[in-house]
Amino acid sequence: MQFLAFLFGWWVYRPYSRLVAFVMRAKGIKVGRNFYIQGVPYLKIQGRPQDIQIGSDVSIMGGVDIRNREQGRVIIGDGVKLDTSCRLIAANNAVLEIGPGCRIGAYTIINCGEDITIGGDTMMAGFCYIQSSNHGTRKGILIKDQPHTYGKISIGRDVWLGGHVTVLASVTIGDGAIVGAKSVVTKDLPENSICAGIPAKMVKVRE
Repeated sequence: MQFLAFLFGWWVYRPYSRLVAFVMRAKGIKVGRNFYIQGVPYLKIQGRPQDIQIGSDVSIMGGVDIRNREQGRVIIGDGVKLDTSCRLIAANNAVLEIGPGCRIGAYTIINCGEDITIGGDTMMAGFCYIQSSNHGTRKGILIKDQPHTYGKISIGRDVWLGGHVTVLASVTIGDGAIVGAKSVVTKDLPENSICAGIPAKMVKVRE
């Protein structure tokens, strides 16, 4: 497809996207109107396919990796745009919900063992990592064998995460907050704050 687009233009992805949407619907995934994709979706569905819902006017600018297991749900709102090679995972009873109008940068990973909610019109630059689960750390047991711990993540509306930002479990980021590149968010950040660092701390308030 990339070579055809090189020869004939990007319009070739329009009929291709309709074919991909048809196949995804045939697999039981809910896909809205005007779906657009420039790559091949990787789907690892170990839960119910209908628990993956893609709204209308969603654009994926390359491949995408979508996974669920147990009762995990992935909900992508209307008008969301995902850059290439994002990975979205929902497990347990968790819901990963990306609000309408969000922009998610390339190679971003959102790993949802507990609910992750991303408010509408939020932007994430490339290589962000959102993780709502952790391994146990008790001494005397291999870390890989320990049960996970979980904490909900809520990212508000109109938030901007810079490149390579990490957001860890049990965090709320308020509406309109900005988080600088390569920051690690371990605690709640207030609305309209500008934050940076490891761990991320408020630097100033938006004016």
